[in-house]
Amino acid sequence: MSIEAVLFDMDGTLVDSESVHYICWSQLLAPFGVRYDEDDFCQRFSGRPTIDAAKEIKQTHNLSVSSRYLADEKYRLFSKYVKTNLPPLMPYAADILFAVKEQGLKMALVTGSARHEAEPILKGLGFYDLFDTVVTKDDVTNPKPAGDPYLLALKNMKVAAKNAIAVEDTFTGVTAANNAALAVVAIANKHTEQHDFSKATQQMHNLEEFWQWLQSQL
Repeated sequence: MSIEAVLFDMDGTLVDSESVHYICWSQLLAPFGVRYDEDDFCQRFSGRPTIDAAKEIKQTHNLSVSSRYLADEKYRLFSKYVKTNLPPLMPYAADILFAVKEQGLKMALVTGSARHEAEPILKGLGFYDLFDTVVTKDDVTNPKPAGDPYLLALKNMKVAAKNAIAVEDTFTGVTAANNAALAVVAIANKHTEQHDFSKATQQMHNLEEFWQWLQSQL
């Protein structure tokens, strides 16, 4: 395998943002009298498209507002929140991003988040310009778990799927990479340890382990 590019997911892979998503959902749902335990919420919805979470929440609690309203309000709250409350980095995230860049490999950020959610985080952390391309859910008709976001990132970088590898933390993300014919390393976080990673090329404990493996492949 000749690796020319690494494609990173964002939420739960590079930044520990699941708690931020939970905070924003909690603010949104409080007026409706809906409350979730954080661990239960994150385990249930980590990696899933916001609109899918909105549909399930609306149906489960018989809310009077539309799923689209819930999703749009959640996007708005999240993008506002992260402008002043950046999520913490996952272990070794900064080190590996700079190391991959210094190695001369191409890098993509491929996220299921909206652009106005992702950009404040990436720019606030100083990572945005490290990536050769940033693909969000807004850039494709079919976001994750479809392979379209990864296919677009590969196209933008002019790299074949056989010469790239994705890094993901959820079943949804691994499925998306698979649908784009990409090898994918799954690195579970505390909220996704029970996800089905059977379709991952490899499973690793953290980004440092991934970097050590990547070096052995170059």
